[in-house]
Amino acid sequence: MSSVNKVILVGHLGKDPELRYLEGNVSVASFPLATSETFNKDGKKVEQTEWHNIVMWRGLADVAAKYLSKGRLVYIEGKLRTRSYEDKEGIRRYTTEVVAESFNILGRRSDFEGPNTQQGGSNAGAAQSATAPSNTNTTNEGQQISEQSVDFTENEGDDGLPF
Repeated sequence: MSSVNKVILVGHLGKDPELRYLEGNVSVASFPLATSETFNKDGKKVEQTEWHNIVMWRGLADVAAKYLSKGRLVYIEGKLRTRSYEDKEGIRRYTTEVVAESFNILGRRSDFEGPNTQQGGSNAGAAQSATAPSNTNTTNEGQQISEQSVDFTENEGDDGLPF
């Protein structure tokens, strides 16, 4: 039987995506994502936050750098990847990251209206998707919203990268 490596997260960006370019002009974006859960402990409400390191490659990285920003609520699908590296002192360290395969920007319509959005453009709406086909939805109030779409498959083929 095949194994499954699938991660689904809904959380808030802890920082703006950091976009960099590797050999061959391959773009990679990374940022921390916070997910929180609330539970009762001894009759008191307690919130626990978990931080996840998110990595996006190529076209997905470019879209993330353009549309994502600190504090934005986002739905991410991807897979876990653990890699090792040597720190400045030469000590081998390990880190586990979520390699994103798709994301949707979540939130209220007003969340998309600001200095970084084009008024009346295709990026105003209740959700923006980096993999879903483009379409128009109607909200409960009867307002039409359109979803941002970019259609591609992430990390297709062997690119020779160690990740």
